[in-house]
Amino acid sequence: MPDKTEAFLHSQTKENLMRAFAGESQARNRYTIAAGIAHKAGLAVIESVFMFTAGQEEVHAKQFYRQLADLGGQTIRVDGTYPVDIFADLRDYLRAAQHNEYQEWEHDYQHFARTAMDEGFPLVGKLFENIANVEQTHGDRFGKFADLLEKEQLFCSQVDVQWTCLHCGYVVTSTAAPAQCPVCRHPQGYFVRVELSPWS
Repeated sequence: MPDKTEAFLHSQTKENLMRAFAGESQARNRYTIAAGIAHKAGLAVIESVFMFTAGQEEVHAKQFYRQLADLGGQTIRVDGTYPVDIFADLRDYLRAAQHNEYQEWEHDYQHFARTAMDEGFPLVGKLFENIANVEQTHGDRFGKFADLLEKEQLFCSQVDVQWTCLHCGYVVTSTAAPAQCPVCRHPQGYFVRVELSPWS
């Protein structure tokens, strides 16, 4: 075994990668569950936010897992704490997601990055840093939608804004999203502010 592989085998970084893989995998599943709840509530826009983010969490999990390729066939034992985010209110799902993303950004991945650097794995350290920055974006996104729900402004605004239908792409400028899309007839729950759409 090369020296680098031997060092990795006995490193804290190896365990942190597995913790990160587990955390990202669980986040993906929590977000798909939350998306299902949003779907039942008729809020396709919130469903899309959760599913869009879940897809990115899956990519993160794959990137962390790939770093463990030299240990293929082995078992890594780690401890960890993971949230039980089961709520009655959809806003609580958004706030919990915001909190968890910020936890990864501000604490977990910054710490894992420093450890990887100290142990001589700069590429892994940089990966943790880069994904930490993405987690901040995720937290910001969840927070914005939670704010809109709490202020009852998910589909209305005090000033004219552009709204787009997530189903057909229809765009309208107004203080409120249409109750029904005039093109595809999908309900208001499919509308999002263009400025909050990652696809604009």
